[in-house]
Order: sequence, then C-alpha cells, then structure tokens
Amino acid sequence: MELTGKIFQVLQIQTGQGKNGPWQKQEFVIETADQFSKKVCFSLWGEKINDLKNLEKGAMVKVQFSLESREYNGRWYTDARAYRIEPAGTQPESPENAPPPFMEPADLSPKEDDLPF
Repeated sequence: MELTGKIFQVLQIQTGQGKNGPWQKQEFVIETADQFSKKVCFSLWGEKINDLKNLEKGAMVKVQFSLESREYNGRWYTDARAYRIEPAGTQPESPENAPPPFMEPADLSPKEDDLPF
C-alpha cells in the first residue's frame, strides 16, 4: 500500500530487548492532503529508522507500508509498518513509470483506395 502526505509529527525512538535481541522502533504521523485530511501513524523498525532522519516536519513524503493486526487479551491492534519512505514527487522518470505519450486519435474510417486486395 502507498500513501502520500505531509509529516505532521515524529515521535521518539523506542528501544527494548526481545528474545531475538535488542530492537528499536520509531513512529511518525503524516497528514493526507485529501478533501477531509486524515492523520495516520506509521512505525519504522530497525535500520529503517535512518530513512526518517533526513526528513523534517512539514515535508511531503510518499510512504509504502503494510498493515498487520494481532489479537491480545481479546482486543485487536493494527500496526501500519512503513518499509519505504521517500520525499514525494522526486522519483526520476523512467520508461516503466512515465505517463504514456499523448497521441491523436487515428482516423479509422475506410478510404476508397484502402482496399485489402
């Protein structure tokens, strides 16, 4: 999934010790530019935290993320895990993501001298 918006808030880095060793997580909130804007909180884990260091509050970003829900004591909790964050609108044009060229509609009406034989 992908969402574009303005960085609204960057929260403090959280750290801890798990059964697989130490971990670190940082959450950030973006505000969408829809007619009815929404604020969405994302989490970054491990080395991905460094992707957020070069961005500041108010910067427009594009976030690619996955949603994951888990149950704990009869309640469900959903986490939006960002796996890529980049400044919005700075992706270089390449053939696979460039818009198709504008073409005039072809005149498909039969002509008198366009006989197939």
